[in-house]
Amino acid sequence: MKEIEIMAPAGSWESLTAAIKAGADSVYFGVEKLNMRARAANNFKVDELKRIVEVCDKHKIKSYLTLNIVLYDDELTEMKLLCGAAKEAGVSAVIAADVAAIQYANSIGLEVHISTQANVSNLEAVKFYSTYADVIVLARELTLDKIKYIIEEIKSKKIRGPSGNLIRIELFIHGAMCVSISGKCYMSLATYNHSANRGDCLQTCRRKYKVTDEETGNELVIDNEYVMSPKDMCTITFLNQLLDSGVTVLKIEGRGRSADYVNTVVSSYRAAVDLYKKKQLTDVKAKELLKDLESVFNRGFWHGGYYLGNKLGEWAGVYGSKATKKKEFIGQIQNYYSKNKAASLLIETGSLNLGDECLITGPTTGVLQFRIKEIMKDEKIVGEASKGDVVSFEVKEKVRKNDKMYVLKKV
Repeated sequence: MKEIEIMAPAGSWESLTAAIKAGADSVYFGVEKLNMRARAANNFKVDELKRIVEVCDKHKIKSYLTLNIVLYDDELTEMKLLCGAAKEAGVSAVIAADVAAIQYANSIGLEVHISTQANVSNLEAVKFYSTYADVIVLARELTLDKIKYIIEEIKSKKIRGPSGNLIRIELFIHGAMCVSISGKCYMSLATYNHSANRGDCLQTCRRKYKVTDEETGNELVIDNEYVMSPKDMCTITFLNQLLDSGVTVLKIEGRGRSADYVNTVVSSYRAAVDLYKKKQLTDVKAKELLKDLESVFNRGFWHGGYYLGNKLGEWAGVYGSKATKKKEFIGQIQNYYSKNKAASLLIETGSLNLGDECLITGPTTGVLQFRIKEIMKDEKIVGEASKGDVVSFEVKEKVRKNDKMYVLKKV
């Protein structure tokens, strides 16, 4: 069996650390503005590239730089400088769709992955891009039958990339879906002059809309006001079929999401892939993992999606998340006592109670989830504490000063 790679989004140091701890095989991230999440994610700075690569290399995972926007002539110099910096830092590959970026990265020996923005939908397109890239992300609109055909043809025709290895196929397996074709949307540009194809999407499709008859002024009644906001993709319940098709790189969407989202989603698919390898990924196991996925940000799930031949029509129905749990900020860690495996916390808002499910996040900590078994206040055991109190509690894994702490509550 070929090695299956789980690729995680990293929009911050917290998310990067969370992805690593959750079992990702690779991470993808943006640097400043030349990427499709320039608005949605914090993104990293050019001078952080070396450190990112060092962290990834230390944990034996690959690092991918997203350079996937439509480029204009006045940005080509910046693109080349960024590619040069990525090459020097040792970034594993760049993910690109614009021919200018693809050709330049290729010319300096920087591995290229073809972004879904290129909308690769057939074998001839795969052959064309194989001149430049070793990994190709297929369009999200393809069915599993079409994907399987392409992969089988790559093997039978021995279609290889610049490295000499057979082309690997990558697919999105979880996260936001766009009403447009593989994310090529012009609505935000047309309405607000903010181009989605240049990482500046205002997500106007996610809003409520009314349908009005212009002749009479009458508003038409529709079942769902969010008529352009699809539910999120979720493949956990049919991951067996997806992997059986021969896909080897599984990409999780979400560079604009929080570290706990990255932690939960990567952990769930890591567990699913490991079960698949053992031929133990049953429907029951998949549904158990689905419950975990439902606990973090989602707009509802579209199970199957285009991959199983469904037509788009699974709409979110709400603005924002349908997560079964919400997190409430409570305060920042003051100190960690390694000998006692305990942390101290200044409660800045809300309250902390015995039995609370909590999250601690930080750039080095990543994400740590646990339950409060005991609360110490003024050297006494208490059942609860509130704003202004400094408390301590057991945390088996090291956390750091200024890490943020949240209480998880069921919605």
